[in-house]
Amino acid sequence: MSRPPTAPPTLEDVARVAGVSRATVSRVVNGTRNVDHKIQEVVRAAIDKTGYAPNRAARSLVTKRAGTIALVVSGAGDPGEEDAFAARVFADPFFGRVASGVLGFLRTRNVHPVLMVADTERAREDVMGFLRQGSADGALLVSTHAEDPLPARLVEAELPAVLFARPARPVPISYVDLDHQAGAKLAADRLVGAGRTQVATVTGPLDVPASQDRLTGFRDAMARHGFPYVPIAEGGFTSASGEAATERLLAEHPGIDGLFAANDLMAQGALLVLQKHGRRVPEDVAVVGFDDSNPALVCRPRLTTVRQPVEDMAAEMARLLLTHVDQPGLPPKSVIFDPALVVRESG
Repeated sequence: MSRPPTAPPTLEDVARVAGVSRATVSRVVNGTRNVDHKIQEVVRAAIDKTGYAPNRAARSLVTKRAGTIALVVSGAGDPGEEDAFAARVFADPFFGRVASGVLGFLRTRNVHPVLMVADTERAREDVMGFLRQGSADGALLVSTHAEDPLPARLVEAELPAVLFARPARPVPISYVDLDHQAGAKLAADRLVGAGRTQVATVTGPLDVPASQDRLTGFRDAMARHGFPYVPIAEGGFTSASGEAATERLLAEHPGIDGLFAANDLMAQGALLVLQKHGRRVPEDVAVVGFDDSNPALVCRPRLTTVRQPVEDMAAEMARLLLTHVDQPGLPPKSVIFDPALVVRESG
């Protein structure tokens, strides 16, 4: 007896269209990692063609997996201003690049991210509860402040988690990061190589490890070039904070002819202030940013910057997490990426 035409497509239908066994289709649907990549593509094409929709509840009973991961942005929001924190986070192109890298990796593995914002104690408890009850297999954590307790809580609860960037406090958790000091050295070498002798820097928040590393790397490289003192002004990784910091630097050190901003948004703000004060870029002041994000391309002049391969780093973060999910008890691991200088018109 034939199946009614209105019945939903089955694994057998997908297997017939793909020309593979039902067991192979099942392994692809369940996210098994030992299926050849080309076969996975054929099966997924057959799934699209037939319109097959896996029964996620039934699948989770077999695999003991939720098939989802939590992508958590954790920070310190002001009480009653949770929406403002989220707006600040998602206005920063950095977080869009992280999400893009994570999605690009997970979509080929039949794993789906759930975005969570943890900017209050209640929100952090919600994240922990979500993970403890098995609603997600683990967490990818992007933390925006040094005192964030979430990394340590995830470790204490023995929940699979991977952090973007080295934690501010020592915690036995896997993380992906950049060699920030090497990146800052590239910026220093570029400015000194261009003949700049009065160089300053706009730092990120100095309680953030990446900001500390970029400042240390820049100062050390400038010292090796024979410049023992580098004026600094602290910013907050936003364009507005870059403007304010550059105003302070110009007021205190009007002879500046080179500027390193610790991210592209702050460099964008710095360019606005330099232009307001009649300083030509790069003729009067050369400017180098950090990240190679979209603001580097929309600036005028376009920004010379240090590239941080955020999408690749985010994909590696997701790969590490799935490894921890599949192999509980693995020791934590760090993966450090190398920066590269991208030369454009600003310096």
